Amino acid sequence: MILAVCAFVSLIVGIATEGWPKGAHDGLGIVASILLVVFVTATSDYKQSLQFKDLDKEKKKITVQVTRNGYRQKISIFDLLSGDIVHLGIGDQVPADGLFVSGYSLLINESSLTGESEPINVSAENPFLLSGTKVQDGSCKMLITTVGMRTQWGKLMATLCEGGDDETPLQVKLNGVATIIGKIGLFFAVITFAVLVQGLFSKKISDGSSWAWSADEALEMLEYFAIAVTIVVVAVPEGLPLAVTLSLAFAMKKMMNDKALVRHLAACETMGSATTICSDKTGTLTTNHMSVVKTCICGEVKEVSSGMKGSDFCSDSVAKMVTKSIFNNTGGDIVVAKNDKIEILGTPTETALLEFGLLLGGDFRAVREESKIVKVEPFNSEKKRMGVVLELPGKELFQAHCKGASEIILAACDRTLNSDGEVVPLDAKSVKYLEDTIEQFANEALRTLCLAYKDIEGEFSAVNPVSFEGYTLIGIVGIKDPVRPGVKESVAICRSAGIMVRMVTGDNINTAKAIARECGILTDDGIAIEGPEFRMKTDEELQKLIPKLQVMARSSPMDKHTLVRHLRTTFGEVVAVTGDGTNDAPALHEADIGLAMGIAGTEVAKESADVIILDDNFSTIVTVAKWGRSVYVNIQKFVQFQLTVNVVALIVNFSSACLTGSAPLTAVQLLWVNMIMDTLGALALATEPPNNDLMKRTPVGRKGNFISNAMWRNIMGQSVYQFVIIWYLQTSGKVAFNLSGDDSSLILNTIIFNSFVFCQVFNEVSSREMEKINVFKGILENYVFVIVLSCTVFFQVIIIEFLGTFANTHPLTLQQWAVCILLGFIGMPIAAAVKLIPVGSR
Repeated sequence: MILAVCAFVSLIVGIATEGWPKGAHDGLGIVASILLVVFVTATSDYKQSLQFKDLDKEKKKITVQVTRNGYRQKISIFDLLSGDIVHLGIGDQVPADGLFVSGYSLLINESSLTGESEPINVSAENPFLLSGTKVQDGSCKMLITTVGMRTQWGKLMATLCEGGDDETPLQVKLNGVATIIGKIGLFFAVITFAVLVQGLFSKKISDGSSWAWSADEALEMLEYFAIAVTIVVVAVPEGLPLAVTLSLAFAMKKMMNDKALVRHLAACETMGSATTICSDKTGTLTTNHMSVVKTCICGEVKEVSSGMKGSDFCSDSVAKMVTKSIFNNTGGDIVVAKNDKIEILGTPTETALLEFGLLLGGDFRAVREESKIVKVEPFNSEKKRMGVVLELPGKELFQAHCKGASEIILAACDRTLNSDGEVVPLDAKSVKYLEDTIEQFANEALRTLCLAYKDIEGEFSAVNPVSFEGYTLIGIVGIKDPVRPGVKESVAICRSAGIMVRMVTGDNINTAKAIARECGILTDDGIAIEGPEFRMKTDEELQKLIPKLQVMARSSPMDKHTLVRHLRTTFGEVVAVTGDGTNDAPALHEADIGLAMGIAGTEVAKESADVIILDDNFSTIVTVAKWGRSVYVNIQKFVQFQLTVNVVALIVNFSSACLTGSAPLTAVQLLWVNMIMDTLGALALATEPPNNDLMKRTPVGRKGNFISNAMWRNIMGQSVYQFVIIWYLQTSGKVAFNLSGDDSSLILNTIIFNSFVFCQVFNEVSSREMEKINVFKGILENYVFVIVLSCTVFFQVIIIEFLGTFANTHPLTLQQWAVCILLGFIGMPIAAAVKLIPVGSR
């Protein structure tokens, strides 16, 4: 703004004294420079806003299970229509306004809409469901009545305007750096202006014309003011926030291609500092494509293969009880798709059990129609079981079925079925045999589940809880969930990068240990512990335990939360946590970076997370860490480059003004340099893609210095070289280039300006690596860097050769061009030599 005023005054004084168009050159040059800087910055900001809009659309892509035209299918929430039947479960977000059709134990959290924290019980008596609310417990089918902006949530959103992203921690830190540098620049600008004006006054006093001012002298005073203002403009590194935004936006876009959706900008840079990852097992480290591979029914352990029949496992009466338990006590469904193909819907665990039920020869629809479900207790990660109560036909008899964590269900059983389908007592020998079987299955990395039932005689009300005792064991199933390809390698990469990977799972400890060893998480000196035991530890015991803790099994959501809190507060770790369930929300919220699963994750988990892993793959988490480190390092490179330009531009103009009474770099030239280092420099250095070397260094952690010792070394080495070159040219340039005549000062200033710009061009290349000598590796792969560098050189030639009137430059000879380029190039071997000077890591 000050420069615009300066340009306006320059135009008026120039035209008044020298006429049009000669007198307007200085003013128009400043105006053109301002417009160019504003245009480039605005274009860059606009592009980023478009990227954020695209990412925002991705965030809102949610699919739901819908029955339409008699078929159950998955469709986007944006394609819902009035009349659709939507199937909702725990953790789902209600996608539209509608009515309760059927369901069990449905609790809806309406806090996002009404502010009421207590969940609402929805049933046939209170059937209204509102979009934007969340299913806290139970499951249901709802009939959609209203969609889009006509819903209550839509009407509310129409009155709100979504705010932009908060500044990230790095932006806040850099804003502080920018403020300090700006104040230093302002101090130097005031001193420079005072020295230049004092020189002019001294000259006038010696001439005896202190009160007589000519138009030329007024223009000279204005030029001094423009130089002072431009020093402030150059000194204030407004490119720092731009570089952060550019780098983060670039990383977000690329991470989207790598199956990671960043919901909060800050997560990009924070993930680069992560020192610990607490990962789920199921679906993250494993494939989440489950199948029953072993069973223990009627006391006999058998392996499951696709060609087997029900009679291969047990008698018909026992097989009937197994299918009855599997088909009724499930959150899944078996439907007929449009092409008459049978499709199994539900979680991977439910799908595996339903497949086993079909293998036994069961008919899903027939079994479901035989009895009426009167109560459902959905799976709960605290209880680690789910159950249903059936009303059997023709008599006042109810039957409760239960399935869940093997040792928990087994403890509630006092009877079992023998090979003839008869109920027999469960003695100590049988219990020991079953416990050994569970352990054997778990040691083979199988997920074990127990199925059990009990008859309830007399009256039963759905309001009353079912007592968890007196059950009859039906059987134990071992479900195989193979480790994902590439997980072992990814865990090894994390280890070499100084990131500790811990497994936190609700599974059996033996299963967890077997999978953890297969993934390379559990080492010989590592500790595996169960959640109940972890809960009982004192703070002193946790202090010794947590550093070696690698596996936590049978953990509750609060165990996970406690572990994350201790890691962050007591040990100062930067913690990333993965989660998929609604109950993981506290830990995801507590962590520095919450990573929700895109496929298995509930909407509540996704909303609590910073990053959504779209393919539920642990290898993608490692990619996110690599991008996070890339963002941090790229911004460090840019800051190193910018501070070098700042230091040199400030010292050159200040020292020159103090010692010679004139500034070698004019306002227009400084504005061009400002654009090279701010906007173009940010584009070039902030968009460097990550390389594998990033995962070979230790993480920065919570307390690492942003401007490292290596950066200070590089800045000082390059600054000293550039200052010596420019000072030499200023004092001895005329002799060195044999310059004489009226244009000699203008030509020398052009050579100084040209040399200064080429020093920045080659310094930009040197800044690609802060520690390594080879700065050309992969340079051609970063087309943005090549284009920016080429454009800088192209426009520099235009400014020197064709825009001399506006930029106060003079065309140079080939020999002068060669010397300017050579002086810039010499900065590269000097930068390489400086990198050999050893400094501390921080």
